[in-house]
Amino acid sequence: MSANAAQVEPAGILDHMPDTDMAIDPGIAYAVCALRAGGIETFESCEGGNGHAMLEPTIRFHGNAWEGHRAFTVAMERGLPVLAVRRSYTVTDGQLEGPWWEMTFRTTATS
Repeated sequence: MSANAAQVEPAGILDHMPDTDMAIDPGIAYAVCALRAGGIETFESCEGGNGHAMLEPTIRFHGNAWEGHRAFTVAMERGLPVLAVRRSYTVTDGQLEGPWWEMTFRTTATS
């Protein structure tokens, strides 16, 4: 995310890259690894923008009612440019699915 955050992060943060069947967008990979290093169970991410699934850089994660607060703390400690944290549902075939947590960011790591 910010150049300053990358400088203060402990070595090996990218060792927390999840094992996925699709590559993680480079503009969100650092944030995903930073949250996972802090114990946040991420399950979906996108760097956002034209041609992407989401408009804004976004990470979705599991957790109870307090996990959003914990994830926000982890993100702030690592200097990530958080825009919003919200509890989220989708509607599939007229039924609510969720909830899960969603964190959006002001910028990507490559901007």
